[in-house]
Amino acid sequence: MKLRGLLTAGAALLLSLAGGVALAPGASAAGPRPNFQMPFPCNQSWSGNSSGSSAHQSWEIDWNRGSTADADYGDTVVAAAAGTVVISAHQGSTNGFGNLVKIDHGGGWSTYYAHLSLRSVGVGAQVSQGQKIGEVGNTSKPGNNISPHLHYEVRTTDTSYPANIQKAVFNGVTFGYPAQTLTSHNCSGSNNPYSPEEVCGSGYSVIDSAALGSAGRVYLLYNTSNGNNCVTTIKTASVGSATTTSAYLEVQGKSRVTDSGAFAYYAGPVRASASDTCVKWGGKAGSSAYDSPFEHCG
Repeated sequence: MKLRGLLTAGAALLLSLAGGVALAPGASAAGPRPNFQMPFPCNQSWSGNSSGSSAHQSWEIDWNRGSTADADYGDTVVAAAAGTVVISAHQGSTNGFGNLVKIDHGGGWSTYYAHLSLRSVGVGAQVSQGQKIGEVGNTSKPGNNISPHLHYEVRTTDTSYPANIQKAVFNGVTFGYPAQTLTSHNCSGSNNPYSPEEVCGSGYSVIDSAALGSAGRVYLLYNTSNGNNCVTTIKTASVGSATTTSAYLEVQGKSRVTDSGAFAYYAGPVRASASDTCVKWGGKAGSSAYDSPFEHCG
């Protein structure tokens, strides 16, 4: 007898692990692979490892940076490619993913971002490549105590879990399994010769960023040696031509500092001491602007 509408307990578990979609062997093959970039802001360097967890099935990657276990807690996670958010939820006791965002990129391809400390997008949201979707964390199922990291997966719909987990490819190059340190090129296709680290100077590293439509991207950087923040807006359109561009940084309890004008490549740098203090930051390029809440208070 065929029970097409019923799931056994084992099949239900498979359904859960597959992200809520039953994937039957022989399903139509996935289309062309999207041009995936690393799930972190432009020019950040992260170390990925696919063999450091007994929970790994095949080609998943756990990402960290920094010299201590908690160094990257709260760091920005961005979309590896444009798509639609189809899961944004805490998985609770279902699996070990904790706060999970799943993005459907079309053509049978999707990406998973697990253990997030927070989720910045909801189900149904249309996200662009490089858009912030959450922050690195250590959420999981009850009793599963893990150190902060991003668990990242690429899956297709052409076979069943876990065989549908694919090798990760970033900027057209396959990840160097089982472990590799890479620099993110998730820069929204910018042809700007300047990086945020070059603009802000030695010792600064990107901790957050936000897209300004197709006109640019505003970056928040931090210098651990002196406790200073820096904000710069890097243009991605009309590069080399003077257009209205701005960047600002506001340390909680102090006046906002802004750099605004007709710039060919970038606005800023705007620097301020903000150790253990919340900051509000943002900028504008073209007709698009970004204004953060007070955040990054550590």
